[in-house]
Amino acid sequence: MNRRDLLIRTGAATLTLGLSGFPLARAAPAGEKKKRVLMYTRSQGFQHSVVQRKGNEPSLAERIATDLGRKHGFEVVGEKDGRVFLSRELPTFDAFLFETQGDLLAEKSQDGSPPMTADGKKRLLDAVASGKGFVGSHCASDTFHSPGGRNENQPEAKRDPYIRMLGGEFIVHGAQQKARMRAVEHQFPGLTHLKSFDKLEEWYSLKNFAPDLHVILVQETKGMKGDPYARPPFPATWARMHHKGRVFYTSMGHREDVWESDVFHEVLAAGLAWALGRTRADLTPNLGQVAPHADQLAGHKRN
Repeated sequence: MNRRDLLIRTGAATLTLGLSGFPLARAAPAGEKKKRVLMYTRSQGFQHSVVQRKGNEPSLAERIATDLGRKHGFEVVGEKDGRVFLSRELPTFDAFLFETQGDLLAEKSQDGSPPMTADGKKRLLDAVASGKGFVGSHCASDTFHSPGGRNENQPEAKRDPYIRMLGGEFIVHGAQQKARMRAVEHQFPGLTHLKSFDKLEEWYSLKNFAPDLHVILVQETKGMKGDPYARPPFPATWARMHHKGRVFYTSMGHREDVWESDVFHEVLAAGLAWALGRTRADLTPNLGQVAPHADQLAGHKRN
């Protein structure tokens, strides 16, 4: 396989985005090997504009992630080719950043890239479980769905292994609208000054939450329009441990202006820094305190 086709290094592209100065921004300590992040953006059924490439040019999301890496002292490698998870390159990455969609094992995809294989999926999950970091953005939760009813929670043992690792799963979304992200964690490194905010976005309705989630942002559903949001507030950004691996997810990341916003840069940079082991966080589970009825889905009565 041609190495140039296998790994397109987005670090070659430069985009000035006016990134704000984050408290955790720093170069890698002297003598420390630069951390590497594999950004994977294969799209099976729907390709978001933020991950769409034009020719061999990196996507907007890849360019922004690369700029964050340059600012914070880590390298980002952008990829859509699922064969990377069987390559000798895989162990060289310290963390994975996913904005993927659909069944990544399916032969066909919106971007025409080769699929991940079942062995590749296992290698990814084993890598995270053994201590690699994982950061998921937006449609990373709309990836590898669990069997069973779409609008119902599945028992943990019946959930797809990828979903068990991630800690939550996409159900559906309604029309894009401005909604509130309520900040419920004020000690997570890099996000200590993050306050609740309103943002126009394509908001996901989520389910199958891991009970050990350490929730950072809660989706406030009061006042939202559309059936998917006729439910109590639920987690929208969180962190958790998957065995030895650090897992971080945020439901933001559909719109281009969201990817270009300071608040998204702040959340993504904090998640990546923690996933790479640059920072430490208290991950005491708080799901029951900050979103006690998160498992009540739209159209379901509370037990």
